[in-house]
Amino acid sequence: MSGHSKWASIKHKKAAADAKRGAAFTKIIREITAAAKDGGDPDKNARLRTAISRAKTINMPASNIENAIKKGTGELPGVSYETVTFDAYGPGGVAILIEGLTDNKNRTTAEVRNILSKNNGSLAGAGSTAWMFTKKGFISVATNSVAEDTLMGIVLDKGAEDFKADGSYYEITCEPSALEAIKAAIDAKKIPIVTAEVTMVPNSTIKLEGQEAKTLLSLLEALEDHEDVQAVHANFDISEEDLEKASK
Repeated sequence: MSGHSKWASIKHKKAAADAKRGAAFTKIIREITAAAKDGGDPDKNARLRTAISRAKTINMPASNIENAIKKGTGELPGVSYETVTFDAYGPGGVAILIEGLTDNKNRTTAEVRNILSKNNGSLAGAGSTAWMFTKKGFISVATNSVAEDTLMGIVLDKGAEDFKADGSYYEITCEPSALEAIKAAIDAKKIPIVTAEVTMVPNSTIKLEGQEAKTLLSLLEALEDHEDVQAVHANFDISEEDLEKASK
């Protein structure tokens, strides 16, 4: 799972950067709008509740959130987005699961295929990589922000299934339904969270080094930057040393 943690931390830093804020707003607005189709009350709609929480972490104005919800419920006119999922493979045989929201599936499919082909990747048959991932709540916390025993006690008491230290991060996994309670317990102790999300966690990982690691990270970043892509999951593991080199 270490690759997942490192990729999550990279995405978190990117989303926090001012240069990326506009793109981050666009993606989360789409997610809120799509989630609100199943009901505009976040207390009764877990997907919407999670999307709103993500919006607040990047300081999205409340008016933007409210308008996105109203577009989803039909109170305001808006674009209808279709959920799409793409299975793919990247450098070193790494499995990639791409989740998106689009108003034109054919266009998005062609553009995702093009990104993959330019970065030593390829689309795969539907469902060919999805089975390698499990939907989980995932939280990462920097190891220099809290003692391991302290954090472990907090999260296990709130329903965490797994806790491990991996390099610079503590990784916590749980059932999606337990994510909010665990996050709230960590927040209550004023411990900074690097990332907290419902995501697809790989069941096993593939070790990459050197140029393959660099090419994979370039591919994942290109996919993440596409406006129709909401999330990218991959079953890689890269050492922190190679990660630093590849990220430069």
